[in-house]
Amino acid sequence: MTEQIICKNAALGYENTIVTEKLDFTVCKGDYLCILGENGSGKSTLIKALLGLKPQVSGEIKWCGDFKATQIGYLPQQTPVQRDFPASVREIVLSGCLSKTGFRPFYNKEEKALAEKTMNQLGITHLAKRCYRELSGGQQQRVLLARALCATQKMLLLDEPVTGLDPKAQSELYEIIAKLNRDGITIIMVSHDMNIVRYASHILHIGRKQLFFGRKEDYLKSRIGKTFLETEESENE
Repeated sequence: MTEQIICKNAALGYENTIVTEKLDFTVCKGDYLCILGENGSGKSTLIKALLGLKPQVSGEIKWCGDFKATQIGYLPQQTPVQRDFPASVREIVLSGCLSKTGFRPFYNKEEKALAEKTMNQLGITHLAKRCYRELSGGQQQRVLLARALCATQKMLLLDEPVTGLDPKAQSELYEIIAKLNRDGITIIMVSHDMNIVRYASHILHIGRKQLFFGRKEDYLKSRIGKTFLETEESENE
């Protein structure tokens, strides 16, 4: 498998405080990595490190071959202000191409074609002229996913993408992401939703006392996996 990210004995933190350490994991092309962990375990700090926005305190996070941190399409958690953004769907999707335009004050034919392709891919072409803030939560997430795909066709990093969506919209978004993964795009997803585990190929569990990285099947058999999943299920009952 083609390695894209290698993390070796990394410690992450901020303001001289270590939030997680001894991180060892590898992300290969086509993987579907789900990052789990309690609140405050360092998931947000890891996201920043993977995006190249925050250096690790120690250890190594390496982007392999010709793959770069700037080639990660990022779908962050939405804020109420972002949900009320007054722009058309096409404008938002096209903005994913901004990193390609350089100093050009306009989008070229290739970038416009890519935007149309991704909107069609995610089933939102009919919404192209609609105002983003008029859409449902599920539609908005598809628009932002299309935007991320315009930024890259290699890897997507998704931070709690189904938060606030109804069960039907959650299921539809998960299926879309799974199809993108089957088409060859590497997926890294941070989530509190245990339903995501069934889609993942690998699990990275960040805990204050325990760490796990490996295949999903091994995580489900491990003590840390069983304990975490049982705890989450009991809290959701």
